[in-house]
Amino acid sequence: MKEELNILIQAQYPLIYLVTSEEERAEQAIFTTAQSSKPQRRVYIWTVTHGIVEYGQPRNVTQHNTVSPEAAIEWIIRQKEPGIFILKDLHPFIDAPATTRSLRDAIASFKGTNKNIILMSPMQQVPIELEKEVVVLDFQLPDMGELNKVLTSHIDQNRGRRLTTEAREKLLRAALGLTKDEAEKVYRKAQVTTGRLTEDEVNIVLSEKKQLIRRNGILEYIEEDETIEAVGGLEELKRWLTQRSNAFSERAREYGLPQPKGMLILGVPGCGKSLIAKTTSRLWGLPLLRLDMGRVYDGSMVGRSEANLRNALKTAESISPAILFIDELDKSFAGSGGSGDSDGGTSSRIFGSFLTWMQEKKSPVFVMATANRVERLPGEFLRKGRFDEIFFVDLPTPEEREDIYRIHLTKRREDISRFDLQQLAKMSDGFSGAEIEQALVAAMYEAFAQDREFTQLDIIAALKATLPLSRTMQEQVTALRDWARQRARPAAASVAEYQRMEF
Repeated sequence: MKEELNILIQAQYPLIYLVTSEEERAEQAIFTTAQSSKPQRRVYIWTVTHGIVEYGQPRNVTQHNTVSPEAAIEWIIRQKEPGIFILKDLHPFIDAPATTRSLRDAIASFKGTNKNIILMSPMQQVPIELEKEVVVLDFQLPDMGELNKVLTSHIDQNRGRRLTTEAREKLLRAALGLTKDEAEKVYRKAQVTTGRLTEDEVNIVLSEKKQLIRRNGILEYIEEDETIEAVGGLEELKRWLTQRSNAFSERAREYGLPQPKGMLILGVPGCGKSLIAKTTSRLWGLPLLRLDMGRVYDGSMVGRSEANLRNALKTAESISPAILFIDELDKSFAGSGGSGDSDGGTSSRIFGSFLTWMQEKKSPVFVMATANRVERLPGEFLRKGRFDEIFFVDLPTPEEREDIYRIHLTKRREDISRFDLQQLAKMSDGFSGAEIEQALVAAMYEAFAQDREFTQLDIIAALKATLPLSRTMQEQVTALRDWARQRARPAAASVAEYQRMEF
């Protein structure tokens, strides 16, 4: 990004939009570029609180004659010397006709003057009048090299002992995805908590990082205690995931394997789609970030929703390798292709941005999405190459139902020999895994109310009192099965083997 910024300044691009929340770090990068450019440029900074102040001068003085955006831009136009003019947080004013016109006047007057305006803001908002004139850059979060300088400075200031190479690498990797200021704060917290900074403080850094991720309200850091063995059945799907447990390692790159892109899990509600996504995090040893698409949409300001999505994806990339989990994708993007009339095209732009990111991303972010209603999914999601694989999770087979009973009963009682799992599996034909669990819970409540141990008969009675989804929504389940038979890979081993024999 710094190299690109230097090229744009040297090439006399008049208007650059720098998307970042790290003002101090971005200012330093721009000042370094200005000093190394030919001719050298002076750097000025505008804020709505203090007007225009030259970089390096005290910021506690207000230049009242340049406080308004229009007055500031007029002042910039009048300057004869080369310069870089940083306008901070102009996005609330940029749609005003006077501000937009002033910027266009400045662009026209900048030809051959070695002057550049840089709009610096944490969110991107470009009026249609400026779309052909502006270049948008994302100021990237600190990499390992920059974080290493922060860590070294912290150790030197606190006279800490030297870290081993391995300990230093662990602390740096734990801080990836944080801004420079956030990294400084979290290293200070680890120092204050334990009185020293060693590799043992990695968990403190990670715990603070989780809080920072949760704070944006769009990404959620999910911690799952269950292992993949807690998922009943789905052996073909589990085998596929186990094969790729080391897919993000250097050894896989040296072998010549590409990084996995992602997978889509379709299926009947309650059959373990979300659970398999969560347990994959432990299987692969990667952080699991849940993207809440409902929180992405923000109608308070034009462009806010798109900025929310970009920030969330940027955060996921910064802490990669990671798993980005999107639950119920069909609800998140349903009808995106034709929603332009109802919401000003926001849904279509969000959908297009997400598809472009999936196609072009280079960072090791594995997208794991689940869906219940395939007919609601835009066709672009289902084309080959978008995901590595599309799996279909059907209602559990008799063998899988036995496995599900075994898992849930073992969680609740040490000895389950008194239960006839084969009979229970037969009695629960057409039940999903979630419905089997709820029937078991209902049986336990019944017995608990009578102050006795629950029995096989209690479970059977609970099953008979339950009407499964496969019957209440029979047409929907049948349609999903028909679609998946030729278009998706079955998650159950027995079904997968049967299909292989057919071909």
